[in-house]
Amino acid sequence: MEGALDELIARSESSNAAILDKGGFIVASRGSLESYDLTTLAALAAASYTANQAIANLIHETNFSSVYQQGESYSMLVNNVDEHCLLVVIFGAKLSVGAVKYYARDTILKVIDQMEKARKRAPEQGVDMAMLNLSDTSQIFRKKT
Repeated sequence: MEGALDELIARSESSNAAILDKGGFIVASRGSLESYDLTTLAALAAASYTANQAIANLIHETNFSSVYQQGESYSMLVNNVDEHCLLVVIFGAKLSVGAVKYYARDTILKVIDQMEKARKRAPEQGVDMAMLNLSDTSQIFRKKT
């Protein structure tokens, strides 16, 4: 996943990218993170996505997949990956959100593929990101031997 995030950052010229579960827990992150409280940002981004999804449901919008926050210096795009995950991309406000969305599609497909591989390792257990040990994710995300 980190490789997919690195590729997204390079191709889109974004500054940061992260995979979150929808509870706001960080699964993977890449980029220049020293100026952000990523834990708080992840929780708020997940909550923002969920709130906007609820609003979309209220107005009978069935095709809701992203939230875009435009700022003067930086902007943020939160994309739905699957029923469990979100992709968050932070990028300079001068960059086109369309370009970031375009490059994010490939990353989303790679993350979906990786998550499916992780689920197949123990399908009866599922993957609970809330219980993930961030210092050692090797039990869930590892190459098959």
